[in-house]
Amino acid sequence: MIIYFIIALGIAWLLQSVLGFWQIRHFNRTFAEYRRMGRVAVGRRTGLFRAGTVVLFVIDKRNKIIQASKMQGVTVFSRIRPLKGFEGKYLPKIGQSDLASHDRLTRLAIQDALRTFSIITKGGDVPPKKSLFQKLFNLQMKKRGEI
Repeated sequence: MIIYFIIALGIAWLLQSVLGFWQIRHFNRTFAEYRRMGRVAVGRRTGLFRAGTVVLFVIDKRNKIIQASKMQGVTVFSRIRPLKGFEGKYLPKIGQSDLASHDRLTRLAIQDALRTFSIITKGGDVPPKKSLFQKLFNLQMKKRGEI
């Protein structure tokens, strides 16, 4: 009985790996296509138990948005879809009124793209996001008074 459970678990893991590979391949192909069109500003908002969101803005040399897209979901079936309302606008000039019609995770991902774009255009490096374990470790260190 337990051997069937282990086999089913292995098949589920293999299927998830294959579907995840296809999703990453789709994202990489789309990103390469966007790079041929111009520069790409990327913003992300990951969700541990909810939908993660990635936004992509293709911009020209004057920072005008040529194309905007997003990928949002909790499964490996998420695909890149158009993000309406941003084409023709200037990326640095996106404000709260432009974000109002979008859900919270999309707004946070767009704000991340704006922050990343600002850092890169000023010649800086984007700091890597902390993992869950790094956040927990820092929280423990703060509780102990070591940070």
